[in-house]
Amino acid sequence: MASNDNTKLLKKDLADHFLACAKLGRYLTIENDVRFFITDDFIKNSILHEAAAMAAIYSKDNLVAEAALMPLGGTLSTMDGNGREKYERLFELIKNETLSDPVRARAKNIIDSRFDFNEIRDLGAQLGSRISPARDRYKNFLTIIKKLIENDIKSKPFIEEFRNFTDNVAGKLDFGIYSFCLDNMFKNIKISKDVKKLLLIELLSFPNLIRRELLSNLLSQPNQESELIEFTNKTLNQQLNPESVVEIILLKDIKMRRLSMDVINSLGQPNMAL
Repeated sequence: MASNDNTKLLKKDLADHFLACAKLGRYLTIENDVRFFITDDFIKNSILHEAAAMAAIYSKDNLVAEAALMPLGGTLSTMDGNGREKYERLFELIKNETLSDPVRARAKNIIDSRFDFNEIRDLGAQLGSRISPARDRYKNFLTIIKKLIENDIKSKPFIEEFRNFTDNVAGKLDFGIYSFCLDNMFKNIKISKDVKKLLLIELLSFPNLIRRELLSNLLSQPNQESELIEFTNKTLNQQLNPESVVEIILLKDIKMRRLSMDVINSLGQPNMAL
């Protein structure tokens, strides 16, 4: 079992890490950047409350931000006295400062209900009802990827399937799960370079924050094919404005541990979240 000192350190590190993600306009990651936080991390695991509050305020993924309310509200429904007042103030802060409109509405509902347990339970039920169909669609798309790997589907219909999948799950599937899917396609040696290049072209039309995260993942993957890296860099320079390209490269370098937040700040780069 971790000591109290280690628990306090973890609490501070994770909350600070979420804040650093927010300053860069990033989706929340675990500290070593292996993967992104998903709703399950807050629903099923014990996330320290300071970090959960930061996630509710700063997460770019509305689903993750909503899920972060659950461990906070679940605790509050059984509290009284000074401890309860502290959490009530925390919910007011989340309601006023969150970047997510759904979280603002949910936090207000919980406050208005006087932190009724049934309201908090309803949050989990509604979140699950929105996520489950998107995860089922994700599982269906995995069978399409399997067909691609086995040469049972051609590149053009596969890209059409990818567009349909993306349209169906946009805003309904954890960003971390969607990113994991894309990352694995780009690094799968059984998927042709031509298909990967077509996927790259598709990503160029994505919203800036999502595009930056996914393309910097592609460029920072260990042992990525040099031809794909070269094609990606060339395509970015041809198709995107210079500022967008710089942001992708900076985030790629952060993921590869070539740059730190301190270095970014010292360079005088604008806040990437803006």
